[in-house]
Amino acid sequence: MADRIQQFASDNYAGICPEAWAAMEAANAGSATAYGDDEWTARAADGFRTLFETDCEVFFAFNGTAANSLALAALCQSYHSVICSSFAHVETDECGAPEFFSNGSKLLVAPTDDGKLTPEAIVRLATSRADIHFPKPRVVTITQPTETGQVYSVEEVRAIAAVCRDLGLKLHMDGARFAQACASLGCAPADITWRAGVDVLCFGGTKAGMAVGEAVIFFDTALAADFDYRCKQAGQLASKMRFLSAPWTGLLESGAWLRHARHANDCARALAAGIGNCAEIELMFPVQSNAVFVKAPAAVLDALRARGWRFYTFIGGGARFMFAWDSDPAEIAQLIGDVREATEMAIV
Repeated sequence: MADRIQQFASDNYAGICPEAWAAMEAANAGSATAYGDDEWTARAADGFRTLFETDCEVFFAFNGTAANSLALAALCQSYHSVICSSFAHVETDECGAPEFFSNGSKLLVAPTDDGKLTPEAIVRLATSRADIHFPKPRVVTITQPTETGQVYSVEEVRAIAAVCRDLGLKLHMDGARFAQACASLGCAPADITWRAGVDVLCFGGTKAGMAVGEAVIFFDTALAADFDYRCKQAGQLASKMRFLSAPWTGLLESGAWLRHARHANDCARALAAGIGNCAEIELMFPVQSNAVFVKAPAAVLDALRARGWRFYTFIGGGARFMFAWDSDPAEIAQLIGDVREATEMAIV
């Protein structure tokens, strides 16, 4: 098996981008007040208010599972339910954390073919029962982009938000790769969040080029009441908070959050274009962000593994390739060549 300089199994493989690293180094130049009462945390929070063109409450967590779970818990009582896609990270990959932190709020799962929730699916779940024996629907959560790499358009988010308002539901957005969604749509971050009707956003920093860190942003500030206590109780209050928040200043103030996302998306499109016409290769979903899902014969996938490529096959059995801020076009070209050779060999 060949040693690979770079792998595309996950954008979590990437290192820290220069802008985040420089901000952490600057924050490390001396002492600073602990527990978030420091200039870096204030700058980062103000940076989000500038980016989203609105007043909002901002909190910092270590990872996406904590951010999503605590945000949903803030919106729910234990007798409530949360409507999500069957592909949603909160359903498949968070080990029951949303239920745990909400003291038992139930996830109501909408079967989907591509990971996208629709207004119709939300209505079906939210109105299926209205008796006291069933957990009362309270929140809808959508992932932007979805776990299959597709992006909700501004109009789609608005339509979902309109249904939420009609049904008295809150709207949460899991934005682990929110930067890639903005890059794909070419819109202002506000246009697919609060202007479209989103109440709370979890903005992913790890996949944007940071070492660790996510931002929980409450556009409906009333919902943020006592969220700082919730974070503390869950072990998410960093004593040296500046090392979670300072990297955000590097990303936001330089524009790197969006620049790096565009690069990652471009890399995904490059792979899709390079292998899209290969015999027996099928792109499983439209390539709209930094993810490419490839359905191929087992012999082709085995040949790629034999050549040292790593990838996951947990969605639909196809190979998932993810791209990050540091994805190297030369390595992508090598992957394209290996895919093409593997398919030719499989045909022979």
